[in-house]
Amino acid sequence: MVDAGIVARVRELRPLIRQNALRAEHDRRVPDEVVAALSGTGVHRMNVPARYGGYRTPLHTQVDVFAEIALACASTAWVTLSQAGVSYIAALFPDEAQDDFFTGPAGPDVRIGGTLVPGATAVPYDGGYRVDGASGFATGCHHADWHLLTATVVPADGRPQEGPPEILWLAVPMSELEILDDWDTTGLAGTGSNTVVARNISVPAHRVLPVAPMLAGSTPSKTNADDPFYRMPVLLLFCAWTAAAALGLGRAALTEFEERIHRRGITYTFHERQHEATVTHLQFAEAQLRISAAELVADRLIAEIETKARDGDPYTPLERSRIRAECGYLTRLCKEAVDLLASAAGASSLQRSVPLQRIARDINALTLHSFVNPATNLEIYGRVLSGVDPGTPFL
Repeated sequence: MVDAGIVARVRELRPLIRQNALRAEHDRRVPDEVVAALSGTGVHRMNVPARYGGYRTPLHTQVDVFAEIALACASTAWVTLSQAGVSYIAALFPDEAQDDFFTGPAGPDVRIGGTLVPGATAVPYDGGYRVDGASGFATGCHHADWHLLTATVVPADGRPQEGPPEILWLAVPMSELEILDDWDTTGLAGTGSNTVVARNISVPAHRVLPVAPMLAGSTPSKTNADDPFYRMPVLLLFCAWTAAAALGLGRAALTEFEERIHRRGITYTFHERQHEATVTHLQFAEAQLRISAAELVADRLIAEIETKARDGDPYTPLERSRIRAECGYLTRLCKEAVDLLASAAGASSLQRSVPLQRIARDINALTLHSFVNPATNLEIYGRVLSGVDPGTPFL
């Protein structure tokens, strides 16, 4: 079930999202009315199985959707893509858990958050687990219905663990978690990525997903295991979704800059309008070409992910590391374009009401994400190119 109109519906919300972007940054969370409006477009259904009313939206369309949101507000885009993306992971859980997620009060519009940072512990208990601990960077937690808590398994008898610890995703209703007020950042401030805390929460076995087998392509979901749509590797999907945020920010900076240069001059020069200056022509052209190059890289990696899912072809370590590197590289291209335009926008752009500096802050935050960081990703790709172990299982 593909909803071809979802990009248009999201695009219609851009004015609402944009006018609330500064408020989201100030309040450190996306406003309720923006979240509700986006839910009404069906954006959270894009990765939900069709049997629950989901769309199973093609990846390239998802990227278009998230980029449209990022054009108006990167924080809102990051929250939306994170929750819509985690719904993809939720569809890999056992079928009984999927019933819990997608047939609840919110139905297929359920908002599910989660991270891959194992800050909690899980102790086997009564066929399931008892979970304690914190999960940082819980994007969108204020509006989530569920959270996938990443935890390390600890033996019930307290004996030392032999070998690498097992890592689990455990689905917990947000109502059972405590939200700490610890998200206060200079970039992507509106994502509300606070820490959430579990205190001796019981999680039944059917709401548990082992992380390592899932990353290797194994899923306990009987109904989705052979579906080509759910053969796309989660970590590579994250590369594509991140590309959407970076491209949206880059395009937003181009739009804001184009509007500004026709309204203002260059102080202490004879240029009454910035768009008449040769230096502006060079800056604008350079930035546009960097965004265009980033778009080409994004198109290539998205097409590869979709093609391999359709054909059932496996990935080599070189292909996986290259896609992760491309994610970081295109994000860096977008950041370079944004930084160039922000530095050319004049001192008046430092006003908080001017979007261009917020765009610069947000894309700087995006490049600092540990999975997106351009330098780290290039190193991993270079290691594989050089015949060395990549040094990480997160490919």
